[in-house]
Amino acid sequence: MSREYPIIAVTGSSGAGTTTVKRTFERMFSREDVHAAFVDGDAFHRYTREELARIFREEPERKDQLSHFAVEANLLDRLEALFHEYGEHGTGTFRHYIHAEDKQMIEAGYQVGTFTEWQPLPCGTDLLFYEGLHGGLVTAEHDIARHVDLLVGVAPTMNLEWIQKIDRDIKMRGYSQEAVIDTILGRMDDYVRYIQPQFSRTHINFQRVPTVDTSNPFEVQDIPNDAESFVVIRFRDPSTVDFPWLLAMIQDSFMSRPHTLVVPGARMSLAIELILAPLVRHLLAQRRFR
Repeated sequence: MSREYPIIAVTGSSGAGTTTVKRTFERMFSREDVHAAFVDGDAFHRYTREELARIFREEPERKDQLSHFAVEANLLDRLEALFHEYGEHGTGTFRHYIHAEDKQMIEAGYQVGTFTEWQPLPCGTDLLFYEGLHGGLVTAEHDIARHVDLLVGVAPTMNLEWIQKIDRDIKMRGYSQEAVIDTILGRMDDYVRYIQPQFSRTHINFQRVPTVDTSNPFEVQDIPNDAESFVVIRFRDPSTVDFPWLLAMIQDSFMSRPHTLVVPGARMSLAIELILAPLVRHLLAQRRFR
């Protein structure tokens, strides 16, 4: 955490809840007058939705090789180059991937499953904020994690993650339940190979654990609400955390291990802000000092 242009990355699987954490960061940035460059990990997919569908029609055997989790299906060289350039100079290029919920982009003429043109990041930003699949990725060819100053993992229990993905993709993106389940199963090898190892590299992990029955995630059901869950928060370096203060500030929280805080799900946003706001201030204080 010493560069002039810091990078914060929130990493997690599809449906994990990284967008919820992003919104908490957005509120925090607004309150602290932090000007962030926002980058979406989906923008670094290699193929449009139609290009990917065409590949699968022509080469069905590649369906299990080109999930969005896989290295081959993403422009990881461009993502790593962006992180490197931003960390050195505060500049870089990015684009947007269009989802069904991006109503303004669709009204502007973009099609779901396509990209905008590459464009420069805004000038004069204080930090870069990345939300996506590969913020903590390390492979033989790429080491994206080394560019990140604050790496945050979002990893609900597996069944809850699947329930959230199924619910979102059906209600917001128009997929059938069968199609979503096929996607989950097709990505499993890449999930284990590329996504899960990132959570051992994060500075902080947030894992939501339901307190209701989610034993069959493929049965259509409501997502457990915040009051029906706890959030397990693991710190890589507990020596930097004021646990007595957090326990006093977050009602009904407790320690399950020396590096792990557990909070009621309804207080997740409060916990995120209390934990991460000081770290963001520290990043920016170092930047301004330099």
